[in-house]
Amino acid sequence: MAATRKQAAKGAPERPIVADIVRQHAEQAAFFWAQRDTLMLADPPDLAVVAGVDSRLEANLDGLRIAGLAAWPLVVAAYEDFPEKGELFLYAWMAIEQSDDRRLAEAVEFGRQSEDGACGLIGALAWHKPQAIAAVVRDWIGAQDAFKRFLGVSACLGHGVDPKQMLSRLVRDPDARVRATSLRLAGKLRRTDLVNELRAALEDGQEQPRFWAAWALTELGSGDLASAELRKVAASGGPDAMAALRAAVKAAPEKDVRAWMGGLLKSPETAPLAVRGAGMLGDRTILHWLIHQMRTPAFAPAAGAALLELFPEAREAEGLFTLDPTQLGQAFEDQFGDFAIKVPVAAHVKAWSDGMFPG
Repeated sequence: MAATRKQAAKGAPERPIVADIVRQHAEQAAFFWAQRDTLMLADPPDLAVVAGVDSRLEANLDGLRIAGLAAWPLVVAAYEDFPEKGELFLYAWMAIEQSDDRRLAEAVEFGRQSEDGACGLIGALAWHKPQAIAAVVRDWIGAQDAFKRFLGVSACLGHGVDPKQMLSRLVRDPDARVRATSLRLAGKLRRTDLVNELRAALEDGQEQPRFWAAWALTELGSGDLASAELRKVAASGGPDAMAALRAAVKAAPEKDVRAWMGGLLKSPETAPLAVRGAGMLGDRTILHWLIHQMRTPAFAPAAGAALLELFPEAREAEGLFTLDPTQLGQAFEDQFGDFAIKVPVAAHVKAWSDGMFPG
């Protein structure tokens, strides 16, 4: 791989390729990374399925490695035809793979303009080994450009790399996105020396930094300071709701968490959150209670997710879930319409549980 980069840097001639095959590698690599990213957003994600996608993704990236510089026209065409997260991942991955500063600069600008928070670009940084991106991350993390600082600290987060003294400045960065990512990194790294900065960030004027400061404090064992913020974010139903719920469960004694969830159950708006949270407590004796919740359309997806968290082996059983809720009756059809949403089939789950725990 090092030799390939040296040849690319010297302007080595392109290798002859079969364009249709390399185009397929490019399209498949973009597709598989986008699929992987979506799968990791599932609640909870099926890591065995993700691992299978990863192997197919890497096989297609190998095809592009072999094609070398000759793959670029096809990578560029893929992004121009469909400028989405998978194609941005591919563009940035290729630029890093070939140490192509110009193409990487283009990928940065594409990421700056993207509507999904540049997740494809960040994904490429996470996919490469730390040593392949170390130099550019060092440049970005201290850059005047806030977006580059965000990319730099996101790369550190993806690899669990500690930027040492730089992090104390980054958690107070003028840019809210940089602050939020840096606070999250401080929690992931268990940077106890930054606890005062994390506490101060609970008063941040932006929700994302406040939330990740609360999350980080919980990781550091100071959940008593963070519970209020975490519970507020969890109840809001926003994109961080599940991460906030999990942290809120961790932040307080189980008795207090159960009392909070009991309050959530009293409101139709927050009751599904309590059903999902029940699965995070680790109590497998609630299985029959979960089955009961599965019969209520509004609670069924949360109950199914709780089931999979408490009983990962349920993934291997056939027929416990359906992607066609309308098969479960009019109430489910009224709730979900014709959307393909994965919901548990309560009767099948009950039969499965009776087989697990007979008599």
